[in-house]
Amino acid sequence: MIPAWSVVLTALAYLCALFAIAHLADTSGRRLMSGRARTTIYALALGVYCTSWTFYGSVGFAHRNGFDFLGIYVGPILVIGLGHRFVARIVTIAKSQNITSIADFVGARYGKSERVAAMVCLVAVIGALPYISLQLKAVANSLSVFLAATGGPAPLADLPVLGDLAFLVALVLAGFACAFGTRHIDATEHQDGLVLAIAVESLIKLIAFLALGLFVVYGLFDGGADLLAQATRAAVDAPPIWQRTSNWPTFLTLTVLSSFAALLLARQFHMAIVENRDVQDVRRAAWMFPLYLILINLFVLPLAAAGEVMLTGSNIDRDMTVLLLPLQERASLVALLVFIGGLSAATAMVIVVSVALAIMISNHIVMPLLLRGRGVAPDPDRATAAWARGRSANGSTGGDLGSQVVHIRRGAIIAVILLGYAYYRASGEAALVSIGLLSFAATAQIAPAFFGGLIWRRGTALGAVVGLGAGLLTWLYTLLMPSIAQPGGFWSDIVQNGPLGIGLLRPEALFGVTLPSLPHGVLWSLSVNLACYVGFSLMRPASAMERLQANAFIDSDRATMAQSFSLWRSSVTAAELQSTIGRYLGLERTQRAFEGFAQSRGEELNGAREADIHMLRFGEHLLSSAIGAASSRLVLSLLLRRRNLSTEAAFKLLDDASAALQYNRDILQNGLDHAGQGITVLDRDLRLLAWNKAFIQLYGLPPSLVRFGTGIDEVVRYNAARGAYGDGAQDELMAARLESLVNDREPVRLKLYPSKKVIEIRSNPLPDGGLVTTYTDITDSVVAEEELERTNETLEGRVAERTEELQRVNTELQRAKAEADDANASKTRFLAAASHDILQPLNAARLYASALVERDRAANRPDLAENIDASLDAVEEILTALLEISRLDGGALKPEISTFRLDELMRQLQREFEPSAQEKSLTLVFSPTSATIRSDRRLLRRLLQNLVSNAIKYTPNGKVLVGCRRRGEQVAIQVLDTGLGIHASKQKIVFREFLRLDPGAKVARGLGLGLSIVERIARTLDHTLTLSSTPGRGTRFSLLVPTAAQMPAATASAPRRLPSGGQLSGLKILAIDNEPSILDGMRLLLGGWGCTVATASGLDEALSLMDAGLSPDVVIADYHLDEGDGLASIASLRKRAGAGLPAILLTADRSPEMREAAAALDVHVLNKPLKPGALRALLAQWRATRLAAE
Repeated sequence: MIPAWSVVLTALAYLCALFAIAHLADTSGRRLMSGRARTTIYALALGVYCTSWTFYGSVGFAHRNGFDFLGIYVGPILVIGLGHRFVARIVTIAKSQNITSIADFVGARYGKSERVAAMVCLVAVIGALPYISLQLKAVANSLSVFLAATGGPAPLADLPVLGDLAFLVALVLAGFACAFGTRHIDATEHQDGLVLAIAVESLIKLIAFLALGLFVVYGLFDGGADLLAQATRAAVDAPPIWQRTSNWPTFLTLTVLSSFAALLLARQFHMAIVENRDVQDVRRAAWMFPLYLILINLFVLPLAAAGEVMLTGSNIDRDMTVLLLPLQERASLVALLVFIGGLSAATAMVIVVSVALAIMISNHIVMPLLLRGRGVAPDPDRATAAWARGRSANGSTGGDLGSQVVHIRRGAIIAVILLGYAYYRASGEAALVSIGLLSFAATAQIAPAFFGGLIWRRGTALGAVVGLGAGLLTWLYTLLMPSIAQPGGFWSDIVQNGPLGIGLLRPEALFGVTLPSLPHGVLWSLSVNLACYVGFSLMRPASAMERLQANAFIDSDRATMAQSFSLWRSSVTAAELQSTIGRYLGLERTQRAFEGFAQSRGEELNGAREADIHMLRFGEHLLSSAIGAASSRLVLSLLLRRRNLSTEAAFKLLDDASAALQYNRDILQNGLDHAGQGITVLDRDLRLLAWNKAFIQLYGLPPSLVRFGTGIDEVVRYNAARGAYGDGAQDELMAARLESLVNDREPVRLKLYPSKKVIEIRSNPLPDGGLVTTYTDITDSVVAEEELERTNETLEGRVAERTEELQRVNTELQRAKAEADDANASKTRFLAAASHDILQPLNAARLYASALVERDRAANRPDLAENIDASLDAVEEILTALLEISRLDGGALKPEISTFRLDELMRQLQREFEPSAQEKSLTLVFSPTSATIRSDRRLLRRLLQNLVSNAIKYTPNGKVLVGCRRRGEQVAIQVLDTGLGIHASKQKIVFREFLRLDPGAKVARGLGLGLSIVERIARTLDHTLTLSSTPGRGTRFSLLVPTAAQMPAATASAPRRLPSGGQLSGLKILAIDNEPSILDGMRLLLGGWGCTVATASGLDEALSLMDAGLSPDVVIADYHLDEGDGLASIASLRKRAGAGLPAILLTADRSPEMREAAAALDVHVLNKPLKPGALRALLAQWRATRLAAE
């Protein structure tokens, strides 16, 4: 058997090991506590719920009451396991409010009330003292049993201090808690050493309990069946253990109390909420913590049954069964492991609860009293001088008052543990479970104010204080007094007969309600508590601060408050405010915080400047991390009172500050939420500061993931894990996305899977290093682009002769689009580069179709040919418009500004569109003008062509008028029609690509690209374009063009009529093209007009024809030839035939350079696909000129 001294030495060595673990975590364990192990450590730390009550008391409880012990664990499993979203919500609220304890949480909910926080603190302390005594009692009893079994003396009576192990453990634990639980003044700063030590203790007690269970069931018995059989035989005069379960009210009460305890016990709130580093950690705890509870209770009933079989007699302490079993079998090592496990269970609870209670006592009881007694306002001159000197650094515990807060907390830790020790000495021989349940019932009094504040907006501080007080008094009367009443004493008589012999007031049968003691006391105390909470809350309306805090705590739609408060100055300077807060947090940390606040507002920090309400609110929030929300509010109210403000006015100012910030925050959030784009604002560490609903909906994110302070890397990791970024290594996908987010300043397109939604992401840096990012759903635009691609592919199929080449071009386009960041720019470059190849086959088709129309008209059967020609017109219109848009978007068209008379341009347009108007029986009027303007002649003509063409197309009958009006230094060129008109609601969107309104689509065919081109040209030329229209009456487009000095009028020729075929009879034409199909089409078309056509595939062949005697009247040449180009060929032919030979150049190149080169050689340019009417008119003009000259 192990010597007695070694047991004490092992216990002390174990406590020293805890010191070492905690010290290691605080000094070099940052990486461990912030890495992947963090979530597991957090879940294990929640095992502080399992104290010596679990380790020792559960077996004794099971021996007396069967399965009742499970009620203590069903509640936490339900709350943490199934209610983890609710727990995560509490964590989020606590982080946003800088919550330091459960008293701070409840006090902050009710308008940051000091009274509420102090009352919760009082209830928590009263409820925790029996629990602390339970731990010390378990340690003392287990040591006594161990020493008695080893034959050693009972706890060294000769040494009253060192011999009392419970007292010694209390002192050691107090020292541990002081060393590692009060290292920082900021109570919201995570205590890494404390958390890791508690997690290790949770692991040790679990291993010890499971090891004991396996030893007993499989070492002392032949498995569970043998154990249960022997236990059944041993219970001769009593039912088996599993049949001793009490009534359902007791079990239900245990479940309710344990559910409350899972969150409301000071130690549980501290570990689950205050020490939580990341809300996502709650998800891991949601399954790990219930699993932990299941494992640690796995052998409770078998151990109780084994104790009944092996430990006979009536004087056996059944709470010590787990230690007596191995000791009786002389299994010393197993017994020592069990002892360490029990010590671990007790010490973990005492350390955490003492730290949590010390924070509450200092923040909500001691500090308010000290603050009211001594004041907090610094001398203004000294404060400004300290601010100007550079704010020398203080230690980690803050300024002068910060050090005092730390000392108060350490004193409170020692006081709480010693009070628990005193309760242990005074409690007698009560069972562990009865003491624990008493503590649970007291802590449950916080429940109405806590949970009511999270679901009921109407709850007030008055209702919370009265409810807590009434519930605590009822608990004292119905539960505590019967538990400590000694037989034959005064209190015993009250318990038996009621005060003054009034039977209805008996504590254990109040008003005649007969229930078991625990359900009776819990029912009455919680009922009275809840009734007072609701009743007194309804007695008066909630204050402004209570309403604001209710909005912050209750998860519902934000209700925007009317801005009825006044934003008046506080008369407190920034230096005074900093100096006050610096006394708690240290001037260096306070200075850094205020500099960051000033930078976020785009200001320079000025100590002499008066602090506005925003700075006051920031200071209050900063200070709350050290001394709690209620005390921080009191500090600032006292500071303001020293500046000739009454207490009421000071509180009013702070309330106004909170209301103003809340109002502005609500306005901003509502604005963000109504934006169609997703929006996020990130700080310099890429943590979320703000976001809107559209961001969550675009990515389909769970609301619990997106919260203030979440790293954007967590959102990216979540998306990568579920495959939203496609296939690939998760780490590589995350790195690529984060790199793009930080460094890409151009729009980035991202396709999400499996929805195939396409999002355009734009990131812009903030001055402080953060990012504002927008997320736009462009799926519809991408689908439209893909539809356009499919349309292009269909067009390729119609042009059979060039199918292979077009397929190759499309393949190259698709590959280029996959590699490009901007699909629209890729499309533009492709269309601009491929214009010749696309239009060349269409040119041939147009020539064939025109020839076919001429032939069929002669045969009086033009329908089929005209349908083909109309289809080619549509194809031509699509491609011409696309090419024009591509050149405008790609910047290929550069305006060539010149000065010219507008009447020249008007005459050209009149000649061009008179035939179309006559065909529809419309009156086309061009008003005379003598204006001289500055613009790009070619682009302006293209713009007006589109407007006049649209006017004719969408005017069923009536008139189209084109005219000018002077507007100061500008001329308004107007196109008016009496057509269908455009509804006012559609006038802003009519310039979009591929948009056609319903009335127009029924009247005429079209693509919806004409006005898009008009708008782009107007923007390129910097000309203002306006639209006014009345549905059913007509439309007016107006273009403002700058005027120039008047130019002389040119001689205008009368408009010519379209030539007849006879005018061209006998005209000799030489056509040069490297495409046989084009030459064949030219021969058919021109031959149909009566022309004599000679064709050549290149310059050499053309020269051969001329050498053979050909003397052409006109040369028509394609620009792109196999050898050389059309301009060079024309120049060579003119050298042979004479400089006056008329020539026409056919090309798909619409660039200014091409037109300038042709003009220099006096060559007329016709663009592909060729318009037969334009060619015919030009040939007739030349023929007429020649005949007139002859």
